[in-house]
Amino acid sequence: MVMIRTGVKSAISIKLCHVHKFTVQSRLFVPIWSIINRTKSTINSVKMATDIKFNASLTRTDPQQQPVLIIGQLRHLNLLKFGQLAIKLEPRVSEETFKNAIACLHPAPTDKCSLYLDVATVAALPLKASRHNTASRAHSITRLVKNHVLNVNEESVVLVCERENIFASACAVVRAFPLYSRKTGNGNGAKSPSIDGGDGQSARSVVNVEFVVIDKDGCVQKEPLSQDELQCLHETARGIRLAARIVDTPCNEMNVDHFIQNVNEFAKELCLQPQIIRGEELQERGFGGIYGVGKAAAVPPALVVLSHEPKGAQETIALVGKGIVYDTGGLSIKGKTAMPGMKRDCGGAAAILGAFYAAVKCGFRDNLHAVFCLAENSVGPNATRPDDIHTLYSGRTVEINNTDAEGRLVLADGVCFANKDLKANIILDMATLTGAQGVATGKYHGAILTNSEPWESKALQAGRKSGDLLAPIIYCPELHFSEFASAIADMKNSVADRQNAQSSCAGLFVAAHLGFDYPGVWMHVDMATPVNCGERATGYGVALLLTLFGSHTSCALLQSIAPGDEEPPSKRMCRD
Repeated sequence: MVMIRTGVKSAISIKLCHVHKFTVQSRLFVPIWSIINRTKSTINSVKMATDIKFNASLTRTDPQQQPVLIIGQLRHLNLLKFGQLAIKLEPRVSEETFKNAIACLHPAPTDKCSLYLDVATVAALPLKASRHNTASRAHSITRLVKNHVLNVNEESVVLVCERENIFASACAVVRAFPLYSRKTGNGNGAKSPSIDGGDGQSARSVVNVEFVVIDKDGCVQKEPLSQDELQCLHETARGIRLAARIVDTPCNEMNVDHFIQNVNEFAKELCLQPQIIRGEELQERGFGGIYGVGKAAAVPPALVVLSHEPKGAQETIALVGKGIVYDTGGLSIKGKTAMPGMKRDCGGAAAILGAFYAAVKCGFRDNLHAVFCLAENSVGPNATRPDDIHTLYSGRTVEINNTDAEGRLVLADGVCFANKDLKANIILDMATLTGAQGVATGKYHGAILTNSEPWESKALQAGRKSGDLLAPIIYCPELHFSEFASAIADMKNSVADRQNAQSSCAGLFVAAHLGFDYPGVWMHVDMATPVNCGERATGYGVALLLTLFGSHTSCALLQSIAPGDEEPPSKRMCRD
C-alpha cells in the first residue's frame, strides 16, 4: 500500500501490485492517469473565459467529469454528514474517505485535503476572525478558489456557511475570476472585451457556485435559495466583474470615451438616459476641477450622471466616483516605478457603476444618482501648472501646488454637483485617493471618513457583512483643514505637512467644497489599496455599497444584511 503524491494532502491510498517490474494494476492505472493527463492538458491550454452560475441547491455531479471544491469553516464541516454532500462526490469518494479528510484538516490559517486526486477537494477556512475582519473569511475564500480551481470546462464550488454569510462568500468567489485578458494563448489573438467583460474567446468555462447553509442550531437547512436571492447574487456578480474589468483595462482601451461607452451600454439596459457634460462645456459651466485635471489629454474630460428616480422615493442618494482613467501625475509627474498601475485610478467610478447597475436591478426604492468624474491626468502644452489657480463648481478658488493631487479636485466638483443640482441628502464619494490610505488602514481595509457617526458605524458594519472591509479615519476639520492654507486663494490642493493625517486631509478637501455645514450625510471612502490584489483588480466597493444601502432595495437578501439603525456606542455632538 503506497500513497500517490498529487502535491497536496490526500486521503486516498491505492494498492499497487508487483508483476515482474513494479507496475500498477491496469484496471486502476488507466482511469487515474487519464484524469491526471486530461487535467494537465486543460490547464496547459489557453485559459478560457469563465461564467459564474449560482444554483439554488446542490446539483448531482461526478467529480471525474466536473471537479468540485468544498469550502467552509472547520466547525461547519464537522457538522456535515456524508449523505448531505454525496450528490457531489459519489461514486468517487466514500464516506470513510470523506470522514478521514475532515479529520486531517488543521487550518493554519487555511488547510485543504484531496478527496479524489485533485478533482475533489475539501478546504477549511481560518478558525478565527477578529472584530475588524469579516465573519465570512471572504479573503481566504478568494485565495482558496484562485489556487485550487482547475479551470476546466465545468466545475463546482460548494460553500458551507451560515445564511448571513451567503452574500459575502458568493462575492469572494466572484473576485477570483477576473474578466479582462489580452493573452493570445495559442496565437489566435484576443478580441475586444464585451460589455460583460469576456475576453472575446468563444470557448467559456462554467463555475457552479452552490451552498450548504448551516442554521444557528447547527443543522443543515433544506430550503433552496429563492429566485430572488439567486437574481441578487447574479446581478452583484456582474457588477463586481464589471468594476474589476474596467480597472484592469489599460488606458489605451479604457480612456474617457471608452468609460462613457460602458456607462451608455448599461444605461440602455436600465432604460436610462445619462447626462453628459464634457470638454469646453465643463469650463463654461464652472467645473474647474474636472476641466483643469483633464484638459491636457487627447480625450476630453467629462462629468457623467446616471439617475434612477422611482415613484414614491423618500430619500435622494448620490454616489460620486473618481474616474481618473490614467494618472501620470501631470506636471508633478510620477517616477518610473510609481506610474505603472495608474490605470487603476478609476477604481472608485468603476465600483459605483457596478453598484448602481446592481442596485437598480435589485429594485432600489429611493432616488439614486451615480456621478462619474472622468478625466485623464496627462502632460501636455495645456496641462495645469503648479501655481495655477482654478475656480471649482463650489465657487471656491484653489491654488495648485501639486498636480498629482488631482482626484480631490474632480471629486470636489462631483459632490458639489450632487448637492446643488441633484439635491442629495446622502452623498458618498469613492476614490483611489491617497497612497497614505494603505499606510493608515492597510491593503484589505478601505478608509471611511464621514461627518456622521451613525453612518460611520453603518459603513463599518456593511464592510464586515460584504467582505469589502472598512476602517475609520479621523474626521476633525477644525484641526486638519489648515493644512490647505493659501495666501492668495481659498485653499491649496495639497497639504503642507505630509505627516499629518494625509488621508483624512485629502477627504476634508472634498468636504470643504460641499461645505462643513452641509446638513446631510457625507461619506468618503478611500480604497486606493484594496482596489487591487497583486496585478488584478478586486471589484472592491460594489458589494460594500449594495450592503450599506441594502434597506433601500426590495431584495430580501440585501435587506437581511443591511446595517441597522442602532445608535453607535459613543455619539458625540459638535459644540460651538
